This record gives sequence, structure tokens and C-alpha cells, in this order.
Amino acid sequence: MTNRNPRPHPLPAGTPSLARGVPDMPTGTIFALAADGGFVVPPQEQEFVLRFGRSRDDVHVPIGVTDPYVSRSHGAVVGDGREWWISNNKGSLPLQLPGDLLLLAGQEVALAPGYTPLFICSSKHRAHLLELHVVGAGTAGSEGGEHERTKPPDAYDLSPEERLVLTALAQRYLRQDRYAQPVSWKQVAADLNQVDGGRRWTQNKAAHTVNAVRRRLAAGPDPVPGLRREDGVGEPVGNALNHNLIQALLRTGTLVPSDLNVLGDADA
Repeated sequence: MTNRNPRPHPLPAGTPSLARGVPDMPTGTIFALAADGGFVVPPQEQEFVLRFGRSRDDVHVPIGVTDPYVSRSHGAVVGDGREWWISNNKGSLPLQLPGDLLLLAGQEVALAPGYTPLFICSSKHRAHLLELHVVGAGTAGSEGGEHERTKPPDAYDLSPEERLVLTALAQRYLRQDRYAQPVSWKQVAADLNQVDGGRRWTQNKAAHTVNAVRRRLAAGPDPVPGLRREDGVGEPVGNALNHNLIQALLRTGTLVPSDLNVLGDADA
């Protein structure tokens, strides 16, 4: 049952990714989550300023706490539950939002209901993830009524090994790089060997793992199109097949930005 009289409160470190759903809260509640914890703000009578940045003492959500390129109070989410805005208050680094949108210092943009991941990228291989989720009203006519919690999409089952390899392959998409493409198998193997000390990864071993997932999803009860050569995919075939696979995993929430934590290149 939804808590009708909640107050702003912190979220502990280890809270699951907001992409996979949020607890029942009133419409207009905002959740914010980074590597070291987060914060929840339900609708307020007055404007609330939820701050995030490097300094634990100055913000509600610490992010990039060991990265000197992240500002002590980098940005804020401002609103009262009827409308929320994300702003880059003082950060010299932009906030990278979905759709190739860069929020520069002094800029702000309204947040839509639902899940929004954003990154503060201080280098090619260092990105700090802030997940935001604004609770919206239920879809009219949906089962359970407007006050039921939003259901996350039906994700595909992946083994821990498959998730590790696919995260390495899809890291550019998960970091929301512009014009993202799968990384090379050489890079996948190199990244896996840095974080998975229990085995030695080769390019062929990584490719075999991904190919097995493609075959499984292409032949399942609800086949995913574009994962087989016979589906009419154009050249270069291998790259296109993996691109289609990654897109299917992103659309269903099977892979989410917080999965980057297994690679150690993003605070997630």
C-alpha cells in the first residue's frame, strides 16, 4: 500500500537500480540514487532542492566522491512534486542525459515521469551514474488502477557471466555515448581480464558467450528479430547483430547503466 504521508529520507548504499522499479510512493515522488546511496523526496508544500555532488557534507546524494573533477555541489533536482527540474548548478563538467543531451553549467531541464539515468564523465573510462525516477500516475485503464506501482519491463534472464560480457560489449550504450556501437572483441577481452581475475578471457571466448545469448533470444517463445544472419541484416553483419542484441537488452531493462559497476569504470 502506498505511504500517503512520507517525508524526505535517504536511501542506503546497495539500493537496487531504480531502472528495475521503485517502492510504492505518491505520484510526484522523486528517487535519486548514486553509488554511495540516494534520497527520496515525496511531494512537498514548498519547493525542495535535492543536491548532488562530491562533498558528502554539502549534498543529499554524494557522487564521484574520489574524483576531483566533480564539483563539491555539482547540481540539483528542484521541485515540489508537481514538477521536477534537473540543473547543473556549479559543475564544470556537463551532465550527460539520454538522447545526447548535455546539460552545461547554469542550464536546467524538466524531468519527465519515469526513469532517467545521467552521467558525469570526467574521462573516457571514468563516469559517475546518477539515477533519477519520478513516480508518475498509472496508465489509464491499466490493471490495478492509477495508484498501483509501475511495473518494470520483462527482462531476459542472463547468467552472471553473460551479464559481465554483455556489459563490456555494450558499455558505450550504457554510458550513453553519442552514436554508440559495440566495442571490439579485443577491448571486451582486455576489460574482462582487468575485472575478472578468476579466468582468462580471449576474444573468441567472449564472442562465443554473446553468440549463445543471441541464439537463445532468437529462438525463444517470443523471438527477437535481427539477431540472425538469415534475418536479412546488412553488412557488417557481426556488428549489426550485436547492435540489435544490445538494443533489445536495453529496451527490456535487461541491461541498465548501473551494470557498469562490474567493469569498475562507472560509479553505479
